[in-house]
Amino acid sequence: QGLFLRLFYPCQPRAAATEPLWIPRSEYCGGLAEVTLGRRWCSALLSIAIGSCKVPVSWNGPFKPRSTGYPLIIFSHGLGAFRTLYSSICTELASWGFVVAALEHRDHSAATTYFCTAEAGTEEWIPFQRVPQGQKEFYFRNKQVHHRAQECVRALRLFQGIAGGRSTPNILHHDWDLSVLKDSLDLTKVAVMGHSFGGVTAVLALVKEPSFRCAVALDAWMFPLENILYPEVPKPVLFINTEKFQTPESIAKMKRLSSTNGQTRIVTVLGTVHEDQTDFAFLPGKLFSRIFGRRGTLDPHKSLAITTRATLAFLQRHLKLEEEFGQWDELLEGVGDSVVPDAPLCRSHL
Repeated sequence: QGLFLRLFYPCQPRAAATEPLWIPRSEYCGGLAEVTLGRRWCSALLSIAIGSCKVPVSWNGPFKPRSTGYPLIIFSHGLGAFRTLYSSICTELASWGFVVAALEHRDHSAATTYFCTAEAGTEEWIPFQRVPQGQKEFYFRNKQVHHRAQECVRALRLFQGIAGGRSTPNILHHDWDLSVLKDSLDLTKVAVMGHSFGGVTAVLALVKEPSFRCAVALDAWMFPLENILYPEVPKPVLFINTEKFQTPESIAKMKRLSSTNGQTRIVTVLGTVHEDQTDFAFLPGKLFSRIFGRRGTLDPHKSLAITTRATLAFLQRHLKLEEEFGQWDELLEGVGDSVVPDAPLCRSHL
């Protein structure tokens, strides 16, 4: 019944800040090995290879207060991922003045996750689940996407409660007090965002919760959403696609949404693949490319910059922010280096 998330937020600079592990526990290496390789026994090798990677942020750093309050983004991960694998985009958005809550979903779509039972300190792990034999994938994934979208809504309720002064226990016993957010969030400015399965989760969350003003869908996997809901999506969506993942059917579904909402935008970043919108794009070496998928030819830092700037321009427009993110408005029309509107008619040579 709880929520599991990693929170990214603007903080005060401090000397010798502790940096958190990118893969928070060895069990997640087991989950990644199972999802990506189908071989859980490779988890020890993954632990050796990436278990010591750190995220270049300040862990539990002192919150930087702001009188007007920060806008909030709820972030939903992709299939077989978990809450820490989008640290690059979440950190970038936090650095521009957002509080970002990166969820870890409990619908068996995470590589693995866990929850703590009523007995203090007792953990129960939830493994990744493939589509059961004999079951149609659409019905299995559709049930999951509704579960995920509801978790996004519950996350928003969590922060609404905190902003209202409600005491919220954190049973993980970290030395960071959620109550510092009480007067530091502007909950009239809330967006939902996600990658792949999380992208379509963000679209569905707009249907379920009126307080979400807009959604940003990174390379959304549109398959799990039932057709009857497309006319029900009330708010604008920014679709930022990679070049090598989307299908004509998926793009057609995005265009169906844009036909009913003139503020919805679809752009494609050339020279990118699906994994380029995750932290995996920044892992060095050919070994990781073989494990986690082929990489795009566009430099990952440039890809991240394009994705972040387009997102910021879109959020300024639809959250009514008083920032200077409008300088990147042309990206929303697919204008700029390595960006095209909609989907390219043919593959580029980038």
